[in-house]
Amino acid sequence: METKEKTLFEKLSQSVVVKLMLILVLILFMLIPMHWVGELIEERKYREQEVHSEIALKWGKQQVVGTPVLAIPYYKMVDEVSVEGASKTSTKIKTTAWIFVLPNDIKIDSKVIPESLKRGIYDIVVYNTKLKMSGDFDQVDLEKLAVDTKDIIWSQSKIIFGVEDFKGLKSSPRLSWGNQTVELETDFNNLKLFPQTLTAPISIKNIAETKQKFDLQFDLKGSTSLNFLPLAAQTQISVSGDWANPSFDGAFLPENRSVSANNFSAQWSIPSFSRKLPQAWTGNATSLYLFDTNASSDFANTATYPEPAAPSSEANQVLTNEDMVSINFLPEVNNYQKTTRVAKYGLLVILLTFTALLFTEIIKKQRIHIIQYILIGAAMVLFYSLLLAFSEQIGFNWAYVIAALATVSLIATFIKGIVKQTKTALVFAGILSTFYAFIFVLMQLRDLSLIVGTIGIFIILAVLMRFSTKINWYQFDNK
Repeated sequence: METKEKTLFEKLSQSVVVKLMLILVLILFMLIPMHWVGELIEERKYREQEVHSEIALKWGKQQVVGTPVLAIPYYKMVDEVSVEGASKTSTKIKTTAWIFVLPNDIKIDSKVIPESLKRGIYDIVVYNTKLKMSGDFDQVDLEKLAVDTKDIIWSQSKIIFGVEDFKGLKSSPRLSWGNQTVELETDFNNLKLFPQTLTAPISIKNIAETKQKFDLQFDLKGSTSLNFLPLAAQTQISVSGDWANPSFDGAFLPENRSVSANNFSAQWSIPSFSRKLPQAWTGNATSLYLFDTNASSDFANTATYPEPAAPSSEANQVLTNEDMVSINFLPEVNNYQKTTRVAKYGLLVILLTFTALLFTEIIKKQRIHIIQYILIGAAMVLFYSLLLAFSEQIGFNWAYVIAALATVSLIATFIKGIVKQTKTALVFAGILSTFYAFIFVLMQLRDLSLIVGTIGIFIILAVLMRFSTKINWYQFDNK
């Protein structure tokens, strides 16, 4: 009996090479839904950031605690130029400028009590802290500052102190200056050395009285991070609290630290060698620092501050996060960050799964339609949506287990319906489970994830290469 010759379409539809090309094109198309998954993760992460910002606005933002600064006004003669027609005239006028002096030595002790506040499905770490500061000022060197004693207005001397967010203050801080005790009050206009400034007048009658000791105690609330601006010639900071996973950031790491399952303590000793500010300078009051909330935490704070004006003293520079001591109280697990990391391996898992599916097709000599490949790919993309949704409710680890079990069960049942063999479905389920388990292990390793991931992929590729030598790749074309 004469065998009917196959048409070109039939030859192409039965060709392994053509099937492989279709699978590769399908994998590329899977980039589109994977991109949608990435956008969904970013959208949920942004919603979390919004909730964090709302809570921080009501409780207290990330706090930056400075040190007291001594401000002494003096009269200064400046030239005022007036123009009349083509002629210019210059006259001397008297104006007020300031001498700013930083502490010589300061000790800061902070007892922090962090806690989690929950709104809906979102958590943010907030804290209460009791702060104690003690230190001293040296006598001002007027000769070095080129200021005449007779020009100084001693009676209007002030102490300036600043925090990042006044809402975190439970009461007005009280400062002990020698034998005086003064209450710091807000200053929104005149002496803006800090984004939010507190000032208090102090009694100084002559230059000798600028050499003085001080003490300052107050309670402060904040969220996510506690930051210190070491302005003194020698700054010593001691922080302790009930938190298991603090992150020490900023310009200086603690010299001594102790972190246990329930609490931590850390100490810093910082000299002025790396400080951008001189011990004393003259000029007008301008911002000493600009704090970037985005750089000090995992979520972006929507609050912004205006750019500080350039300081009038040539030696004075604007300080940033890189000049601070920072302690971040971050959640132990960031679900969105981990889900994003898992999603980055999505295309690799789909590629390995389709490869295993093609091998199954060839070994069992039972063709699997390209539509069935698409449905399996859709199930694998849905895994990441399941992971994201469940992780918001029950945490990342359990969400990963549930999403992986659901996806593997769905695909294994589908494979059984195609090949009509339970053993094949179980083998495929084992292969897919291995892939998901491998990705989960990589998520836990962090620092070793690159080397372990590379070795794992190398081993998988070696197994596939070895397995491919046992297959007659021309069996479909020869029929």
